[in-house]
Order: sequence, then C-alpha cells, then structure tokens
Amino acid sequence: MPRPDRDTHAFEALRPRLQRLAYRMLGSVSEAEDVVQDAWLRWSASTAAIAEPAAWLHRVVTRLCLDRMKSARARRETYFGSWLPDPLIEAASPEDTLASDVTYSLMLALERLSPLERAAFLLHDVFGVPLTEVAESLERKPAAVRQLASRARKRVQVSQKRHAVERTEAERIVTAFFTAVQEGDTATLSTLLAEDVMLQADGGGKVIAFPNTIRGAGRALRLLTGIARKFGGGELVQRTWIDGLPGFISRDYDGNLQTTAVDLRGGKVVAVYIVRNPDKLRHIAAGSDTART
Repeated sequence: MPRPDRDTHAFEALRPRLQRLAYRMLGSVSEAEDVVQDAWLRWSASTAAIAEPAAWLHRVVTRLCLDRMKSARARRETYFGSWLPDPLIEAASPEDTLASDVTYSLMLALERLSPLERAAFLLHDVFGVPLTEVAESLERKPAAVRQLASRARKRVQVSQKRHAVERTEAERIVTAFFTAVQEGDTATLSTLLAEDVMLQADGGGKVIAFPNTIRGAGRALRLLTGIARKFGGGELVQRTWIDGLPGFISRDYDGNLQTTAVDLRGGKVVAVYIVRNPDKLRHIAAGSDTART
C-alpha cells in the first residue's frame, strides 16, 4: 500500500536537504537526483512505521551514495582533463541554500577523503547530524565515526577556511573580471589576479577546455588574454552564485554554455573554476534562455 499523503509531505519537506546531501557526497546533480528518487521509492514502499523520517532518510541516502561512490571514483581515474563538481546555482529558498559554506575548493578537498570520511564529515560537521545517527548510517561505532570525522576535518582544514567578502564587493570584482576577460584587458586582469591564482576548466573531453590546472598570475594572464584574442568575447547569460562563490553563466563563441565560479581573497581572484562539460550543465541549460540579464 502506498504511504498516506502526510508521509509524502514529510518526504517532500526533506527533499531539498536530501538532494543537497547527495550532491555533496557525489559532486553530481543528476546522480544526486537519482539517489533521492531511489530513496523515495524505498520510503514509499516501506510498510514499517518510521518514527524519525529525517534519520531514516539520511541513512538511506548516505548508503546509496556510498554504493555509487565506488564506481564514480573508478570513472574519475580515466576522466579527461580536470574534474570539477557539477555547478550548483544558488537558489532563492533558504532551505535550498543549506550548507552553502561548502564551496568548490572544499568540494575538491573532499575528493581526497575516503567515502566514509567524506560521509562522516558532511553528515556531522556540515549537516549537523548527531554522531549516534551518523554511526548508524555508516554502520560503525560512534567512537570510530568520531575518528573518521576528526581525520577528515584535519585533511580539509586549509580548504575549509573561508575568506569573508562582502556580497556587493564580490559581485563587483567578478563583473570586472568577466569584462576584462571578454575584452582581453591585460591591465585590468593584472590588478585582479592574485600572484598564486589557480585556473581549472572541466570540458570532460566533450568540448574544448585547457586540460591541466594553470597556476600563477603570469600563466593565467597569458591564457585568458590568449583566449580572448583567438576566439573573441562570449555572451553573459546570468550573474549568479555557484557553490557559495560569486560567478556567472555565459556562452562562448560557439554558443556552448559554461559556468565560472570565482574564489576571492583580499579583493583578488585566487581561483577560477570553469565548467564546460555539457553533461554537467543539463540542469542549467533548460532555464538559461530565460535567465539572460
């Protein structure tokens, strides 16, 4: 028998949180959606009384993600060029902005953790799930989970540090960065880029993208201005926030969609994350034509 409507409402109320948890575990919007849908099927098929829906669903989603992470890690070993998480565009709903402190830099740091370390850190440190509940989800003793979370915390400590930037100022810098890149404005870019700036682009072998991480202001400047000279400017689709970082959605000279997230420190651009792989932009492409500014 299907669950009554009140149980459907309980699941839907938790769906944004479950979606965000699955995304943080997997780095993929589409896979996160699949996991949450699988959780829904298990929820609706269960005939047992569930006293704590949130705890039950956290446990189901976590275990489903752990299963998927095995094959995901194998795929990334043969991934062409740099791998970046799917860009998650900031939503208006307060519930949808849950765990917005997890940025691209931290998502990439999480890739260095074991699946269990990642799950323990996200559930306990980011989503605030009680340790005993995390232990049940991971089928480990609380003391073991505490060690997993502590070890993960130490490994991502540097990447976890946030550089507070006033929102309006961040958007001003990113707008100036976009304009300078489009125009190949070397002088302006020189003032915006930090000396140790890092650039990463994920094309997944589907579209043109520089495959290796670019480090240092000199190399980044040559790359960005070279692209502008060779291919010309693109088209701004929408200014937005991506995984807690200011950025924008744009189209290149061939009309290919891409997202750019910019990390800032001390008024300078310290990292740029560009996603061009069309498989990672499907959730954005559908609404991009109506999101132009």
